[in-house]
Amino acid sequence: MDLYGSIAISASGMKAQSTRIRILSENVANASTGAITPEDEPYVRKTVSFKNVLDRETGFDFVDINRIDEDRTQPFPTRYIPNHPGADENGYVRMPNVNPLVEMNDMREAQRTFEANLGMIEQSRNMILQTIGLLRQ
Repeated sequence: MDLYGSIAISASGMKAQSTRIRILSENVANASTGAITPEDEPYVRKTVSFKNVLDRETGFDFVDINRIDEDRTQPFPTRYIPNHPGADENGYVRMPNVNPLVEMNDMREAQRTFEANLGMIEQSRNMILQTIGLLRQ
């Protein structure tokens, strides 16, 4: 693999992680948004899955987004807010199935992965510059 290929692979990882960070940010931003009416559904947590994509031209495996899904496995918790327009007859509002602690932990992991890919790009760039420096001598 050449150094430009490693830069391209790391860049695809950074792009995928930035999409993941965007989705996690949406989840955190909507974590306390209750249903608008008792019949409506609150915000549903979104998840990101990745896939491996082979670039036939270069022969490199890149990272790409496979799907952005809604997490329907977790139930919607309820909160007693009797004055809320989304409250049912008992005063309970269905809240999003988002746990901010989980989202922030996932965001930290995505950030570290993004930084690792950035570090790989910097290392590859430095190696290219050192090679050019050697060739100039």
